[in-house]
Amino acid sequence: MNSVAEKLRSVWMNKDLRKRILYTLAVLVVVRIGCQLPLPGVDSTVIQDFFETNSSLDFFNQLTGGSFSQMSIFALNITPYITSSIIIQLLTIAIPRLEELHKEGEEGRKKLAEYTRYLTIILAVMESAAMGIGFGRQGYLTEGVTFTSVAVIIVALTAGASYLMWLGEQITEHGIGNGISIVLLYNIVSRMPTDIQTLIEKFVTGASNMTNAIVGAILIVVIIVGMVVFIIYLQDGERRINVQYSSKTIGRRLVGGQSSHIPLKINTAGVIPIIFAGSLFQMPIVIASFAGVTGSTAKSASVGEKILAILNQNNWCNPSHIFYTIGLVVYMLLVVFFAYFYTAITFNPQEIASNMKKSGGFVPGIRPGKPTQDYLTNVLNNIIMIGAIGLCFVAFVPIFFSGAFGADVSFGGTSLIIVVGVILETLKQIDSRLVVTKYKTF
Repeated sequence: MNSVAEKLRSVWMNKDLRKRILYTLAVLVVVRIGCQLPLPGVDSTVIQDFFETNSSLDFFNQLTGGSFSQMSIFALNITPYITSSIIIQLLTIAIPRLEELHKEGEEGRKKLAEYTRYLTIILAVMESAAMGIGFGRQGYLTEGVTFTSVAVIIVALTAGASYLMWLGEQITEHGIGNGISIVLLYNIVSRMPTDIQTLIEKFVTGASNMTNAIVGAILIVVIIVGMVVFIIYLQDGERRINVQYSSKTIGRRLVGGQSSHIPLKINTAGVIPIIFAGSLFQMPIVIASFAGVTGSTAKSASVGEKILAILNQNNWCNPSHIFYTIGLVVYMLLVVFFAYFYTAITFNPQEIASNMKKSGGFVPGIRPGKPTQDYLTNVLNNIIMIGAIGLCFVAFVPIFFSGAFGADVSFGGTSLIIVVGVILETLKQIDSRLVVTKYKTF
């Protein structure tokens, strides 16, 4: 406890860190205010009623901090930026020019960041246009579907998404950590108190007797704490590949001969596989919702409505509709697939093996070149499976309790991984800035 207090004191006494923390908090206040500003021309009460009766868009609403259900000017939030970042990362592997920029260092990364901004605005315009037209057809617009009403929605939502993107970049430059990640963390955390209150009302205060209330409270605490601890181990777990560098004589000096290691993270792809899989399932639901079609588990439902019901996570693990849990099986398979897919496009064993060979490095017992590449690939494939299984478990637990016991909360495995991952990364950034300050003082 004393070490924690001492750490907080050292952080606060650091003038640069204190300034960055206060700046970040000020920006987050602006974000929260923007999430409350209503979107002009939209009947917000109808939108809120829609969300109360249709929980299929809870995940999207969670990522926007509730601004989507309130239909504020920040309704799109930073989701266009996240989508564009993922698209640019994927295109970096497919387009040689983007791959060259990625390898050019700081200047290349600035150019890729510029492309990401342009794509963010394009996606925001497309999404806001779809929302404006869709809401108009459903009668959610106060003035109906007119050019002016749709244009106002497009301009307001695009401006809100662009402004949030700019705020995130300002936090990155003048605040602490990755600004976009911190805004996303803030959105998710802002909804958690309401979800915790819902759990307490259902399983503690709403229990039939004192014994059930105590058991319910203990289970809530154990499950949440256990999930957080598990995610911490999953995020920080790594396999270290020992690397030995051969010594050589340059002039009169003996250079090299030191040993190092290559850290291969267990969860190499992070939360991306769950986001990819969840997006594939959510996209048809969102499009159908704008068209006025919703999923149904009724026997008289059409094939399209039943497919939407299979894609809806709220129908999984429900004993009364056990057939629709087939969607969960497909979801888990997609998580495993995207874990391998994303790692394959972001981690190149051939490039690492080549760089090791050029610098005189080798894995003990493995020949340089192709044998080293094959060895790294085999090790990577094994740990990816472990990480993918861990991701599936994190995603499964909230879905299971929601379907089987009616623990209706908006945050799930994806949200918890994002929260824990961003907090860990922010703490590392703070530690690194403290170390830099100590070196400067020395």
